[in-house]
Amino acid sequence: MRNLKRVLLAAFILLLVLAILAFVLENQQSVSLLFLGWAGPQLPVSLVMVLALLIGMVIGPILGWLIGRSSRASRKRLV
Repeated sequence: MRNLKRVLLAAFILLLVLAILAFVLENQQSVSLLFLGWAGPQLPVSLVMVLALLIGMVIGPILGWLIGRSSRASRKRLV
């Protein structure tokens, strides 16, 4: 049973890596993002998307922790 889980996990990781590789290879066009008058450097679309994903993966849990912390504090005040 353990070996089956390891094989399935390895297959899933391999498919994920192949999908990411295909995404990166298909999106090599350079873009420059404009935000509040600031123009970013010319970067491939795939790099911009991966950076946005990583930033979201960092900011999301931090915001969730802060919201959970504030709701716990408000519940303590009610008791």
